[in-house]
Amino acid sequence: MSSVPDPPPEIPGLQCVAIGKDSLLYRKPRDPPTNPPVVDMRSDTVTKPSDEMRLAMLEAEVGDDVYCDDPTANKLETRAAEILGKEAALFVPSGTMGNLISVMIHCSGRGDEMLLGDESHISFHEQGGSAYLGGVYSKIVKTLPNGQLDLDDVRRRIQTIDDPHFATTKLLCIENTHNRKGGRVLTPEYMEQVAALVKGRGIKIHLDGARLFNAATALKLPASKLTECVDSVNVCLSKGLGAPVGSVIAGSKDFIAKARKLRKALGGGMRQIGVIAAPGLIALEKGSKRLQEDHDNAQLLATGLAKMSELGVQIDISTVETNIVNFYVIRDDMKAIDFVGSLEKRGIKMLVCGDVWVRSVISCEVTKQGVEFVLENIRALLAGK
Repeated sequence: MSSVPDPPPEIPGLQCVAIGKDSLLYRKPRDPPTNPPVVDMRSDTVTKPSDEMRLAMLEAEVGDDVYCDDPTANKLETRAAEILGKEAALFVPSGTMGNLISVMIHCSGRGDEMLLGDESHISFHEQGGSAYLGGVYSKIVKTLPNGQLDLDDVRRRIQTIDDPHFATTKLLCIENTHNRKGGRVLTPEYMEQVAALVKGRGIKIHLDGARLFNAATALKLPASKLTECVDSVNVCLSKGLGAPVGSVIAGSKDFIAKARKLRKALGGGMRQIGVIAAPGLIALEKGSKRLQEDHDNAQLLATGLAKMSELGVQIDISTVETNIVNFYVIRDDMKAIDFVGSLEKRGIKMLVCGDVWVRSVISCEVTKQGVEFVLENIRALLAGK
């Protein structure tokens, strides 16, 4: 006959929120909801770690990861490699570092170049680190509205002939989902076309898969199906998957051995990282399974915005494939910066990306009720109420 476990001891001013194998997690009671409530749609990086993640951090086994003996980090890396269909994986502090390490390994010599999209995250949002830290020249390729690279443009720009006038193409970078194109998804069929284009030409493929699991969710495929044709992949744990920090890169054992050494040189040789790898493991195992809810809420937001065309909102619903919703405020009396500033006074946070371009991102912090609140307030704002 099983016994009922004793209730956790009471601590004045604190409440027990999670019970682990060897520990209890207490915290101060959460503050009551603000009025108006805050709905943060700036990015899916703004999520807070769950109670399960906080308890995992408390109980994590740790060691010195530079010596490869942090058991929690090792477990995360082994599991990530399995899920991504690669031989090995490495935990890194950020996706920017993960991309930089990957580029520097594939383009290891001066005079090497990579091809990447003109609106890729590596080109647009990583300060040109591949150039000033890695000495890698970037040759820019046109990004199509659906997030794909123009393969005819890629073909024209490949330079593999040994000629002293030219840098040698060693790497092609692609992005799935595509951030600046609104979370658009690259299909396995397109990835196969990319691989066929560079096959046998000494060119590697790196996939910036910061939101790869969003793509896998949208396509109803395992993430490994989207990495079959690439030599390395970077995946963020701290975006839609909900971890507080970190990314993983994956590839061959030889690639990861080089990556581990380079990570140390770039200042990413952390020590007892089990405390941040533990929530990353939960994000990897569980966060990926709830992304469809984010996609559904993104569709709800996009559909609601489409009904406000008479108020100056423009949106193409067909471009909303995952959790990013780009839309445009076309009004004589209001720029995007004015619109976003006014929304913030109502408890709603979004990003300004141009004179008329507004970006909103759905995460686990944004509920269906939150989306309805946002739509109600956007309509009221644009109607002058």
